[in-house]
Amino acid sequence: MTEIHATEVTTSIVVDAPVERAFAVFTEDMAGWWPPEHHIIAAPLADMVLEPRAGGRIYDVGTDGSECQWARVLAYEPPNRFVFSWDISLQWQVETDYAKTSEVEVRFIAEEPNRTRVELEHRHLDRHGDGWEAMRDGVGSPDGWGSGLRRFASWVAGSSDAAGGTGVTASAG
Repeated sequence: MTEIHATEVTTSIVVDAPVERAFAVFTEDMAGWWPPEHHIIAAPLADMVLEPRAGGRIYDVGTDGSECQWARVLAYEPPNRFVFSWDISLQWQVETDYAKTSEVEVRFIAEEPNRTRVELEHRHLDRHGDGWEAMRDGVGSPDGWGSGLRRFASWVAGSSDAAGGTGVTASAG
């Protein structure tokens, strides 16, 4: 279940995969599970790149070769934690004033050897300025982070099945 708080949105999902696999799929294959309608690049999407290190970038690549950087990697701590900035304005365009950006922390917690709880917290939404509540309501809506994590869980299940894994269990939480 997605929870909306004053200036943050939290949601979680449980996947039937070891914590290392859940982290790897989340960070190394974002292009595979990220909702295709949730990109702000002008050109048709060709790829989504995450540079796996603190100080790295997250950006979309268009079929025409253009790039749209919409996040910065703030912490990269495999296989337990990943934090990135949300450099997207209230108009759903790239925000270049970093004082007006929020951040997303994703934690990977082993519940059992082959079961991982993925907890996502999108915080500091008030930094987006006047009207920030619209951003909170958007990422907290059924089509926001909850939808993204459900797609992630389905992608983990599909990639686990291909590798002989056990699939996925999605739990609201």
